[in-house]
Amino acid sequence: MLSCTKTYFDVPFAHRQHLHDGRCSFIHGHNWDISVGFSCSELDENGFVVDFGKLKFLKEWIDANLDHACVFSEGDPLVEKLVGAAPEAWKIYIVEQCSCEGIARHLYGVFDALVRKNTNSRAWVSSVRVWEDKKNAALYAPSQSVES
Repeated sequence: MLSCTKTYFDVPFAHRQHLHDGRCSFIHGHNWDISVGFSCSELDENGFVVDFGKLKFLKEWIDANLDHACVFSEGDPLVEKLVGAAPEAWKIYIVEQCSCEGIARHLYGVFDALVRKNTNSRAWVSSVRVWEDKKNAALYAPSQSVES
């Protein structure tokens, strides 16, 4: 198996950990870094796992869904109230769990489907690491190879 990595730096979005018993329960933002690991069994005609220049679909997805968004966990009881008060002020994105770990796992699923589609399943996402700041990061990588 061969692999490579692409990182998207300084993606600004906010989140709120509604079950947290501290400051993380407040809406707060970070400039997130998102690093995507790619793998394949067979390189393309150029000798690449993925052609970094042809990953614009990932950047477009990030810009459309996360850039300047507020990410909430499913079940956050304040989403409707917050957004309903001024819907024009919000770009929201809902995930199962908006922790660093939950966002990494969610992005893995989204990005893996996109990469498989755009490479005719020759390549796949092997991991996603997200940094919410310079000190804190989470990695999601399935426990076994996801080759199909």
